[in-house]
Amino acid sequence: MGHGLKSTSSVPSGPARESLVALERAHESAVTDRVFQSGVRKLVQDSWRRSLSLSLDPASVAPERALTDAELRDLRNQHPLAAVLPVVHNLLIRHAFDAELLVAIGDESGRLLWIDGDRVLRRQVEEMLFVEGADWSEKRVGTSAPGTALALDRGIQIRRAEHFNALAHPWSCTAVPIHDPDTGKILGVIDITGGDQAVAPQTLPLVEAAVAAMEAELRIQRLDGHRTIASDRTDARAPRRRSSMALLPAPGRNLVPVGFGVLGSDYGHLECGGMAIDLSPRHAEIITLLAWHREGLSADRLAFLLSDQTGSGQVNGVDTLRAEMVRVRKVLEQVSPPVMIGSRPYRLQSPLELDAQRVLAFLERGAHRVALAAYPGPVLPNSLSPGIIDIRIEVSARLREAMLTDASVDLLLDYARSEEATYDSEVWRACLELLPARSPRRATVVARLKRIDDELGARRNNSQR
Repeated sequence: MGHGLKSTSSVPSGPARESLVALERAHESAVTDRVFQSGVRKLVQDSWRRSLSLSLDPASVAPERALTDAELRDLRNQHPLAAVLPVVHNLLIRHAFDAELLVAIGDESGRLLWIDGDRVLRRQVEEMLFVEGADWSEKRVGTSAPGTALALDRGIQIRRAEHFNALAHPWSCTAVPIHDPDTGKILGVIDITGGDQAVAPQTLPLVEAAVAAMEAELRIQRLDGHRTIASDRTDARAPRRRSSMALLPAPGRNLVPVGFGVLGSDYGHLECGGMAIDLSPRHAEIITLLAWHREGLSADRLAFLLSDQTGSGQVNGVDTLRAEMVRVRKVLEQVSPPVMIGSRPYRLQSPLELDAQRVLAFLERGAHRVALAAYPGPVLPNSLSPGIIDIRIEVSARLREAMLTDASVDLLLDYARSEEATYDSEVWRACLELLPARSPRRATVVARLKRIDDELGARRNNSQR
């Protein structure tokens, strides 16, 4: 999925615009007079005919009964594709924010179960009822990538006025059906929606590759399930040992990049191929420092960055570090393929995505709301290692600066309510300055500022006694 899309609904100029105008005229002729002009792809004309035979309205989308939150949650939880959402996230969704696109996953009937991606675009497509829980089958909305892909059981790209419904004409989409790896039955469909970039030549192969990864992951999970059942039967009478780690992935399972989470937790959370391992605080510190310093760190430098300079009695030094590196390598070798750490200097030899770096990348791209949503809290909040403290301060400070400088008032209020900014009077005062003079929310902000002043004043008085 490429980058650089600036306006998802902008209309091209020159020959591209002439082509779109001709397509609009062909659509009007088909839905009004049932006259099908040349220059329209056969699969689109065939879909238009099916849509007309169903007496669908090409000018509006008939509202359907909205699913309750509980009904939608039940559909999601019961659907087999819920098990492979991490694959979709790593291969498609995390790039969709940059490209101003949406990624949607529907079930076998065309009902959209999950939608994620560009937040602005998501609000815009709500006008055509492209929302979670909506039915986007051909029988409901006519020609569209998800509906037509399911109808034809093949990957489909639908561009602007090729949609049967005129509300969808500002948008383009690519969709590919997802099949059960054992039976071949259609399980659902994955769709990319946005501007013309959504139907770029590279988009269809990209979505097809993501579907192949999802189907492979389903097959592996089922094999793991069979192995686990067989193992349980064989070892039913054998004593069991409890483990703090989640089920490890099988060989050849690394279909997506390894993710490492350290925000808001003192433990490291390693995700690989849809599985997860929790690492101890010390191992989390080591991997965080190596992920942050990709060029590598000497043993002396890494030992210093990990040292506890508070006098709490923790053992420091290169010898202790070497022993710890042996232990952390043994843990990482259990991932398939293993995450490797080189020596002289110590450095990561495998791709690893640190969640703190991901937040900063979102900030650099101007995706402030996405960055805030991806920030559950500071880096390893209770770590006293100087290297981790420096990283924690940098990530926190850059997020705060971005919120104060560029965030909308709604987003700034969301940040102000976070645990990190709840007593930050400068942030709350910035909210007050941004709110309109007659906004009813000003009273809440004023009350919050008063509470901050009162509590800080009480603390000062207590410290002086």
